[in-house]
Amino acid sequence: MIKVMVYDDNRARQEGLELYLNETKDMRCVGTYENCSRVVEQIEELKPDVVLMDIDMPEVNGIEGLKLIRQHAPGVMIIMQTVFDEEEKIFDAIRNGANGYFLKKTAPEKLIEGIRDVMEGGAPMTASVAKKVLEVFKYQSPSAEVPKFDLTPREIEILGYLVKGLSYKMIADTCGITWHTVNFHCKKIYEKLHVHSATEAVVKAIEGKIV
Repeated sequence: MIKVMVYDDNRARQEGLELYLNETKDMRCVGTYENCSRVVEQIEELKPDVVLMDIDMPEVNGIEGLKLIRQHAPGVMIIMQTVFDEEEKIFDAIRNGANGYFLKKTAPEKLIEGIRDVMEGGAPMTASVAKKVLEVFKYQSPSAEVPKFDLTPREIEILGYLVKGLSYKMIADTCGITWHTVNFHCKKIYEKLHVHSATEAVVKAIEGKIV
């Protein structure tokens, strides 16, 4: 059972997500909150696996909440949610350790798929958000020396799909391989890039012009 917490200042959305999560056979909503003013205490008490984090909330917003969770509970998976795909907010969230990023208009079933994907090591993103991530780095000058990570052609291909925001399942379908094979390749990619998550791999891939 995947334990999920929801941070959102819209009460109707809180209730809708709670209901949808509790109707999903492998998930349970363990708490809903309107801001992150007590996020450390709440995370320690309820020990969620995944947090759905709204960015724009009063008092203590989602970015600050993300930072606090990363300091005190680094193992918790955090999927950011916002109304607009603004480059600055996306970049800020990913830089501070977000595991995924969805727009609020994302269909509930896609969000559920994203929660499962992030639990399996993926970095789920709305397609438009993935595009914005690429745009953030598009005009950066390449490093004077691009490090060699000895990635195989298949690993570079899969890393490219991660950068585009594809889930492990979508990558498996695209490449004609099993989910377990994708998972195996991703673990190797993380080892070679010296990262611990798909999000970190995406940032390193774009900054280093690997894909």
